[in-house]
Amino acid sequence: MSETMIAVIGGSGIYDIDGLENAKWQQVETAWGPPSDAILTGVLNGVKMAFLPRHGRGHVHTPTSVPYRANIAALKQMGVTDVISVSAVGSFREEMAPGDFVVVDQYIDRTFAREKSFFEPGLVAHVSVAHPTCERLGEACYSAAKDAGIKVHKGGTYLVMEGPQFSSLAESKMYRESWGCDVIGMTNMPEAKLAREAELCYTSVAMVTDYDSWHPDHGEVDVTEIIKTLTGNAEKGRDLVRRLPGLLGGERAPCPCGCDRALEFAILTAPEARDPQVVERLKPIAGRVLS
Repeated sequence: MSETMIAVIGGSGIYDIDGLENAKWQQVETAWGPPSDAILTGVLNGVKMAFLPRHGRGHVHTPTSVPYRANIAALKQMGVTDVISVSAVGSFREEMAPGDFVVVDQYIDRTFAREKSFFEPGLVAHVSVAHPTCERLGEACYSAAKDAGIKVHKGGTYLVMEGPQFSSLAESKMYRESWGCDVIGMTNMPEAKLAREAELCYTSVAMVTDYDSWHPDHGEVDVTEIIKTLTGNAEKGRDLVRRLPGLLGGERAPCPCGCDRALEFAILTAPEARDPQVVERLKPIAGRVLS
């Protein structure tokens, strides 16, 4: 058994955690630079918690400029075991209406301007992201949402676009009709891939704000309407987070999905061929297998 530490990466509309005991903001440095902001830490219902505002307080980072590697590395260095990503999304499904939540379990990554791996020449690794989220953690988020009275959908495919612009009508129809996506956003990749490399359990709670641009009755995305929906979603999101410590508990067994052992057979570079500087840089992420 190990001690649970839950991290919430808050997206648009979620900028803190209510009710934290001994709350303080901590600056963290990583080999990949500083994270998006200081990290709020404390204890909630007897369980250690951390909160990282993905875009920084005041929303200063674009989806592309978010320092994803530094964010995940900082959480790993602090002892985080479970990461819940909260983000605003558009919906491709009539039944996934604005105000609803979706516990995402699959992604299509269409980003192209972001660093997507901690590994590099001198230390090569390939992890599986066939199942990019943790089923155990997703179940906990789904239960927390249900208990909070939130309309929540279990499972969904999240199309991750580069942004910062929203989709064209043609793109929106393609993602919905040809690709079978359920929601669209700009931030869960490479976040989910990096969490897997760092052997952290990761799941995504997507908060629907709009119908993207495909819906014949809603037209193009309206930022004013998005902000209005975000305000309502933010309180629901905080209510969900408050229920997680009771569901996950203060101690945890090895992840049944194997998230905490994702690097077990992932490193390909022979020990004698590894770049010592790269090895040193990666110790906070992959020290378990590098030793």
